[in-house]
Amino acid sequence: MALLSVAGMCASLPATAAYVPTDECMKAREEFSDARFGVFIHWGIYSMFGQGEWYLNYGADRDEYAKAAKGFYPASFDAKEWVSAIKDAGAKYITITSRHHDGFSMWHTAQSPYNIVDGTPWGRDVIKELAEECQKQGIKLHLYYSHIDWTRDDYPMGRTGRTTGKDPKKADWKGYYKFMNNQLTELLTNYGPIGAIWFDGKWDRDEDPVPFDWELDEQYAMIHRLQPGCLVGNNHHETPIEGEDIQIFERDLPGENSYGLSGQSIGQLPLETCATMNGMWGYKIMDQDYKSLPTLIQLLVGAAGKGANLLLNVGPQPSGEIPATALSRLKEMGEWLRVNGETIYGTERGDFPPQSWGTSTRKGDKLYVHLLTPESKVIHVPTPHKVKKAVEFATGKSVKFRHENGGVTLLLDELPTGPDHIITLEQSI
Repeated sequence: MALLSVAGMCASLPATAAYVPTDECMKAREEFSDARFGVFIHWGIYSMFGQGEWYLNYGADRDEYAKAAKGFYPASFDAKEWVSAIKDAGAKYITITSRHHDGFSMWHTAQSPYNIVDGTPWGRDVIKELAEECQKQGIKLHLYYSHIDWTRDDYPMGRTGRTTGKDPKKADWKGYYKFMNNQLTELLTNYGPIGAIWFDGKWDRDEDPVPFDWELDEQYAMIHRLQPGCLVGNNHHETPIEGEDIQIFERDLPGENSYGLSGQSIGQLPLETCATMNGMWGYKIMDQDYKSLPTLIQLLVGAAGKGANLLLNVGPQPSGEIPATALSRLKEMGEWLRVNGETIYGTERGDFPPQSWGTSTRKGDKLYVHLLTPESKVIHVPTPHKVKKAVEFATGKSVKFRHENGGVTLLLDELPTGPDHIITLEQSI
């Protein structure tokens, strides 16, 4: 009862007129940007169907779907194994779905019995176990939280989840909003320090004839009151609004929009691109089309070159195991980062937009030139700073260069191979 009263109090407090990030928040933003690599985990009872996290939206009845919870028993789940594998991959934080659009909560919430402790024979709190293990191993824990619900009648129906059996006559935004804030208060009160709340679902009401008021300002302010160092991000596919601390891009690097979800302008907040390792976010048994290691390395480098983090997704199986191919890719990325992480972690975007041959990252007076797809041994780098020295990052071997055409031209001895050939430029800045 005490938790409910605190949640109600926090939900009713007025939001501040203008968002001024605290010192804790500004420090958290800097640490977030320095991290550059995180792992996304989409996991819930939808994994039992092996059809991805949107399975309920594709014609299933909510009551029949909910019966899957009674058979959810991920006997192979081991928080230590998950966190260890992700840390070994070189990732600095984990973002896991605490509650996806299907409404099933992956922690022991007091707000609904439809949760992993009360609603399954397994009866264990995944978020609690992960939170404790992340703290032990020094990994930040971020929590995905869906703003929409395909099962609860009180969520006013949007453009998705229209065939699940919800009763639109029972919509009650005020009640649903309180429910969400009570849940968020639980997560931010009972599970230790949370690095970020990663919202999703605002796009569900983007076809409403009258703009829907999600009351985000009050919700964001509540989060910042409960944990001043907790960042707020929203995957709404729009330019960030007041109260948000990071800007999210889905499936595309900032400034790109091949999937049609990331056409928003790039703001001044720390940036993050979320991407799948194969085709789906949640586990899909037929989806074995995993991206190759070179593709993943170039995705990570491309994100860093734009001053963005990469949040790379894995979808665990219903057993609680991360698929073997995903684990293999994570291990390989860790091996690459142990050698090349200096050019990724704690860097800023490079001096220029991506070039046909690759990109760059900067750390102090060092510009790391990442040759991803070079087609020539002559590489023009459009940097405004004078170069004092150029060497191969891997070997320390000197690279010939000359200043010209508003930059520096690198003269390589041979055409590079591999996913990323890195040249370090020591500059006068």
